[in-house]
Formats: sequence, structure tokens, C-alpha cells
Amino acid sequence: MNDQHCGATISGDIVVIGGGSAGIGLLASLLKRDPHLNITLIEPNDEHYYQPAWTLVGGGAYDVRKTMRPMAQVLPDGVAWVQAAVTALLPGERTLVLDSGQRVTWNNLIVCPGLRLAWEKIEGLQQTLGQNGVTSNYSYQHAAYTWQLVQQLKGGKAIFTQPAMPIKCAGAPQKAMYLSCDHWLGQGDLKNIDVEFNLAGAALFGVATFVPPLMNYVEKYGARLAFNANLVKVDGPARKTWFEVKDAEGNLRVEEKAFDMLHVVPPQEAPEFIRHSPLADAAGWCEVNPHSLQHLRYPHIFALGDVCSTSNAKTAAAVRKQIVVVAQNLLALRKQAPLPLKYDGYGSCPLTVEKGKVVLAEFGYGGKLLPTFPLDPTVARRSAWFLKATLLPWFYWNGMLKGREWLTRLSKVD
Repeated sequence: MNDQHCGATISGDIVVIGGGSAGIGLLASLLKRDPHLNITLIEPNDEHYYQPAWTLVGGGAYDVRKTMRPMAQVLPDGVAWVQAAVTALLPGERTLVLDSGQRVTWNNLIVCPGLRLAWEKIEGLQQTLGQNGVTSNYSYQHAAYTWQLVQQLKGGKAIFTQPAMPIKCAGAPQKAMYLSCDHWLGQGDLKNIDVEFNLAGAALFGVATFVPPLMNYVEKYGARLAFNANLVKVDGPARKTWFEVKDAEGNLRVEEKAFDMLHVVPPQEAPEFIRHSPLADAAGWCEVNPHSLQHLRYPHIFALGDVCSTSNAKTAAAVRKQIVVVAQNLLALRKQAPLPLKYDGYGSCPLTVEKGKVVLAEFGYGGKLLPTFPLDPTVARRSAWFLKATLLPWFYWNGMLKGREWLTRLSKVD
């Protein structure tokens, strides 16, 4: 049902904010456990996207049209869909306000609206994105432009950027670089291209185990790493960028760099209605217990996905396990039973280091390695590429969004 009439307050039982991977997957899992649940989804968008494939689109290995389906097509039967955006949360009153002015009440609230890409925080970016050699795999509209630019570039300067953490799929900024370099290497053009990866942080990857194999590829492609360099301004027509660069003492200077191709990853933050709500922590994320995913101050509220304050990698693979934790813990809470499941911080980042090979990085809280398969996780494998490019997209549409919880072994609460 698509309901957005103004006027009367909507009385919801279980209300879910967000129809992305976390929201749709959770709806399916809840209804599989109890088909009689009364659930309302709040989601303004008509389309649902499989975002993990956009890196492949930018590398010429996937059709962008296959990454989108109509929201109505992925929404499980029996869910009331209110197609509107949330503007305010009043958890003390168990009420939220929509952009239509309408109010929705709840008995339990699940918060999973994802995060916001803050393109506007880089001066000049929005005016030039999608033209003048400026692109981003973080956008459905522009991932295919990345591949167009990669094919066209025969020489010059290619800059890839990564903003401050947290961002969704922390490996995606460098995956764009590896797939581009692999193409240029195969075409014989790489020797004529100066490749530079500018990171706002001080490490190539957050889990130290995976840095040596990634560095092997950085060296293979002859890419230069510029740490503590944060993109702040772009002039597309002039093909110039400006970075804030931090030295060892913490002093900032602005450095100008010219480019022929620029792949930008925007800064990322929690949606405004979360940041300005009582649910937020000091950084603006929805503040939950990292293991139960229950809100720290409002026990009738749970959260999952990119909006969470948890320190896990913000990936679809993390969501796959969080869905099971929230579904079972929520239903236990509603029966006034102890919460049974613990989330271990699992996340996965299939690092596409070349076309046809992936380093499958799987890890949990504290960088603990959590491999699904009994293989050395630091080795780039063709089997992991098949998993990333073929199996996981199929499983996403036909498994995860249908409530099938394969490979989601979780810890019980002691």
C-alpha cells in the first residue's frame, strides 16, 4: 500500500524508517518469522538500488541498469508503505513527523535510513560532477561515466579520493583505482598515466592484515599514495582540485593539483533528521548498543545499517547479519524475553584489485578476521571475483531481500 494522505495521524505498531538493504531485508525477515505482524515502512524513494555493484559498473564489468529495481517490486507483501520523508523524531512521544506534516506513531521503531552523501561539502563538485572528467562510483547516475573516462584516458593525471571515515564500503575508493589501473595496464597506457590516491586518513585500509597485499597492487600499478589529504574544492572546467593536507604536527595547508580524470568519494554523514534528534550520539549517528543494536536510551527502538553508531564497516554484508540480530531481538523484546543475539561487528569488503580477482576482506569489531571460507583471506582469488560479480548480486535480490538468512551464523547472548 502506498499511503501519503495528509491529516490524520497514522498509528503504526512496528515502524521501519528506510527501504534500502537494511529496511527491505529486515521486513522480509520479520514477516518470515511472523506473517501477521503489523509493519509500516517510511520510504520516500520509488527505486531500490544494489549499490555494491556500482564499483563494477565503474570498471566496465557490470550493467548499471541491473542495479536498480522499483521499490514496489522488492517490498514484501503485507507492509504498509508510506511514501514520504521523515523530518523529525520525537522518541519520548513515540512519534515521527513526515515532510507532509503528517505524524506517525509507533510501538517499536526500527531506524535504517542509511547515510547521506554530502556532495555539497566539496566546493564546486555538484556543478561539475558527470562532466569535465569528474566522476564518482558512489552515484547511480555517474558510475557508468567512470568507465567512459577510464576507456578514454590514454595519458595524463588520474586522481582518486577518499574522505574522512566513516563512509560506506571503506574499500570502494581504492577499488575504483585498481580496476581503472588494471584496464590501463592491459591497454598499455598505464605508463603514460600518473595515478594518485588521496586519502583524508593515515592508513590505506583500516584492518592492518590487508594492507600488505593491497600495497603489492599499489606498487604493481605505480600509484602514488597521498595520506592526510582531503579534497575540499574542484574546478571542473579548469581541471583543478584543492586538498587540505595535514602535516605531522597537525598543521593544515592547501595544495592545488591538476587532473585529467578525477574520481571523487563525497564526505558522508547521518541524515539530518537523525543528527538533530535525541537518538544521535555526539557525531550524529544513531546511538545503539554495538552488540544488541538496541538504542541506548530508548529500549523500544533498534537501528541497523549505515546509520548506526557501531564501529563496523558500513557494508551490505554487515547488514546481512544485523538483520537477523534485530529481527530476533525485537521479537524477543515484544514478548518481554531476554534479547537472544549478539552482533560481532562482521563486515565484508570484497577488494577488486584487478578485473577477475578479489581480496575478500571479512572482519569484525577490533579488526578481528572473520573469514567465511577456510582460505587465506589476504590472497586475491578468481573465486572471490565470481562471488562478488555473480553470486552476491543474485543472492541479494533472491535471498537477502526475501528473508533467506544464508551464512548468518551469530553469537547467542551468554
